[in-house]
Amino acid sequence: MNLTKLFELQENLDQRIKKNISIDKTSLISKKTLALQVKMAELANETRCFNFWSTNTTINRNLILKNYINSLCFILTLGIEKGFTDIAIKIKPNEYDTTAQFLNLYIDINDFVISSSKDHYITLFEDFISLGNKLGFSLKEIENAYYNNSFLTEKTKYH
Repeated sequence: MNLTKLFELQENLDQRIKKNISIDKTSLISKKTLALQVKMAELANETRCFNFWSTNTTINRNLILKNYINSLCFILTLGIEKGFTDIAIKIKPNEYDTTAQFLNLYIDINDFVISSSKDHYITLFEDFISLGNKLGFSLKEIENAYYNNSFLTEKTKYH
């Protein structure tokens, strides 16, 4: 996975967004962190991993990937805000079920909020990539989905 390219593309998108909308920079990290939590919840909802009471097991893999990429955008932008773009990540296989992985990611996000260290950021990123693998996405598939997303084009509308 070419993290340098992902961070560069995300930084370009962030710059375009900042030019096109008025942003209170003092609370930007808080807003981006909350956005990540919301996007993670949308992703969890699409996977239906927590719906133990439901017999409907129909999931839309493409919609899950789209929501996964939306979450990735906020993880990347938090790294940019904190200057953590020179990282290396290790893919850690794990035995957790999908629900446990989501809960672990929320703990990672909270740890990052409390102490926005590079180590906490790397843990968040690694655990997020591990979730992607658990959802059945390869690193190449994640990377290609990010590159092919419409939000990277200049024609993106901001509202």
